[in-house]
Amino acid sequence: MPTYDYLCQECGYEFERFQSITAKPIRKCPECGSNSVKRLIGCGSGVIFRGTGFYQTDYRTESYKKGQSRHKESSAQQKGEEKTDTAKTNQTDKTQSESKKKTA
Repeated sequence: MPTYDYLCQECGYEFERFQSITAKPIRKCPECGSNSVKRLIGCGSGVIFRGTGFYQTDYRTESYKKGQSRHKESSAQQKGEEKTDTAKTNQTDKTQSESKKKTA
């Protein structure tokens, strides 16, 4: 619900009211009691988006989602292979350094 600004044209009293969009504008001034209150045009406030549905990624097509999952799977497999290769390389390095120590 928005906050509306009002101005009494009789006494100059300015005030705000938190009202529903469908509520009728206030006509009676709470200060002097005259029926000459006008709703002012304000700049409004910022809109706050809460919850899901406000991001580009929330409405991706199914084909895009499938492609992303395949990409993630292949990336994970490549990382697993890299770890295996690194472990093998480390094991080979250890074996070679131990054999050098024995010969020295």
